[in-house]
Amino acid sequence: MKKITFTFLALLFFTVSYSQESFRRWRKANQIRLDKFDLILPEVMRENKIDMWIIMCREGNFDPLYTEMGEGYVGKNGYYIFTDVGRPRIERAVLGIEGYLLEETKAYDYFGSESELKDFVTKRDPKHIGLNMSKNIGSADGLSYTGRQELAELLGSKFEARFVSAEKLVSDFRSRHVASEIAVFAEAGDYSYQIAERALSNEVITPGVTTLENVAWWMKEQLFKNNLQSSFGMPSIYVTGPNGIEATSTDRIIQRGDILMLDWGVGFIHMYTDMKRMAYVLKADEKEVPKSIQHAFDQAVKVRQVVVNTIKSGITAKQNEINVYKALQDGGFSQIEFNKPGADDKTDVIIGCHSVGDWGHGSGPSIAFFNPVRLTYTVRPTNLFSIELFAYTPMPEWGGKKLRIPLEDDAVVTERGVEWVYPVNQHVLAIK
Repeated sequence: MKKITFTFLALLFFTVSYSQESFRRWRKANQIRLDKFDLILPEVMRENKIDMWIIMCREGNFDPLYTEMGEGYVGKNGYYIFTDVGRPRIERAVLGIEGYLLEETKAYDYFGSESELKDFVTKRDPKHIGLNMSKNIGSADGLSYTGRQELAELLGSKFEARFVSAEKLVSDFRSRHVASEIAVFAEAGDYSYQIAERALSNEVITPGVTTLENVAWWMKEQLFKNNLQSSFGMPSIYVTGPNGIEATSTDRIIQRGDILMLDWGVGFIHMYTDMKRMAYVLKADEKEVPKSIQHAFDQAVKVRQVVVNTIKSGITAKQNEINVYKALQDGGFSQIEFNKPGADDKTDVIIGCHSVGDWGHGSGPSIAFFNPVRLTYTVRPTNLFSIELFAYTPMPEWGGKKLRIPLEDDAVVTERGVEWVYPVNQHVLAIK
């Protein structure tokens, strides 16, 4: 009898604890939603001259913003509709989407059926109707080809002529952050680095036994145990040497003397991180990381400090990129193309400080060569960035070939500059 009672109480405690955690996360997500609708949405709609924003969802084919909008049950078609009616608060309506949690958000002014769409739009007579269509940003491209066709048929040629891309609106809405959102992102960052640093330790790795994919699967299991997501699939656990990357998340066995790198990110309450860590597997007679590897790492840290000191809000991402490379060159570093280091004795650098937060590679301004359109966007306070760089430093024991040190941690840009949101990488981790 005592055993049965104990088992019941344990199960009850687990159930209550789990429900409390679910409710905690929902409350955090909803506070973000309310704050962004109140504070971010009016400014970005008006800046982009869009007076009605329609986000269309279909059962089994949700827009990328579905979770941020509050989810809900969608039948054939459903719409989240935001209208600038000339008041400080943007009008918010939901047509054809329903559900207890969606209504409990208290974020929307009106719930109706999908059949009301044309009357709803006609009464408000918007001049520019923003739709999630984009060539450059995946998260702003949720409207399908046939979805657009159907909207044109439903609303008629008068309003079809007013359809515009909401690409920049989506980027601005997702990349400008409220305090409640940055707090959640910081919590995601804590999960990220703690799991990563445990992965690159003797808790997980036994030299000569553990494979790269063993480490990656252990990290995937931590996502499962903590109810986390990731925008990157399998974590990248790789070995690097004189000729670059040797293997990534494969059955390659980790050996003593290996230089290990880790690249991944977690998703927590629809906020996503992107970060890296580095480790060295000590040889049997070694007590610390070899001086040449430590020197290369120290050079990368110096590069990072230049980057952090240089990035500012209020100018375009492209101008920030120009400023960063100028500051690096003034500091004695060389700018290169990705993975094309020079043959001299300098430390070569390439940066890729991309947007982060709404996805591992976010939709906002990006100080990175691989996001050319977002290089033209202005960096604003509250934008989240992955401060990512690759520094290549000569290694004497490699005949002068250069070791690539990747550093990446996440930060928020404020009016003061770059500010970290969790403890960043300061060491080469040593595996015994």
